Amino acid sequence: MNANKLYIVFWLTVLLVLSACGEKEKGIGRYGMLDESTPEYTAVAFLNSVYEDDNLDRAISLSSEKMTRILKRYHTNRNVQRHLLNLKYDTVIVTPQTSGSLGRTEFAEKSTITVFLSGMYGDDKIEKLRSLDLIKEDGDWKINKIHPDTYL
Repeated sequence: MNANKLYIVFWLTVLLVLSACGEKEKGIGRYGMLDESTPEYTAVAFLNSVYEDDNLDRAISLSSEKMTRILKRYHTNRNVQRHLLNLKYDTVIVTPQTSGSLGRTEFAEKSTITVFLSGMYGDDKIEKLRSLDLIKEDGDWKINKIHPDTYL
C-alpha cells in the first residue's frame, strides 16, 4: 500500500512539472489568438510595448527605419506616449478594429490599422482611436507612421 501512494505522488509530480512547461507568452487580440504574421498583431504589439515595457527596444524592433529614428529621438516610453501618440495611460487595453471585410494581407505591402485604446490615467477613463500605417519589410510588418486623432 505504501508503494501505491509513492507511485501516485510520483505521477502527480510529473504532471505538475509537465503542465508548467506548457506555459507560453500571453496572446494578443481577442482571446489571445491574433496571428503573428498579420499587421494587426504588429500594431497591437507595438502599442503594448510603448505602454507596458520599461524601454523602447521592442517598439523599435517593430518599426520601420523612419519610425525607429523618430522613437530614438524621444528616448523614453513616456515621451512617446505624450508627444507621438498624445495619449497617456497608467493601464491600457489595445484592441484592433476590424473593418468588417475579410482580406488577405499575406501579399499586401502596406496596411492601415485602426486600434481602440481603452484605459485609465489617474481617475479618468480614456477611450481613443489611433490609426497606424504599416509596411512590409523583409516579410515582416513594421510600423511606419502614427496618425493623429482624426475623430476630434
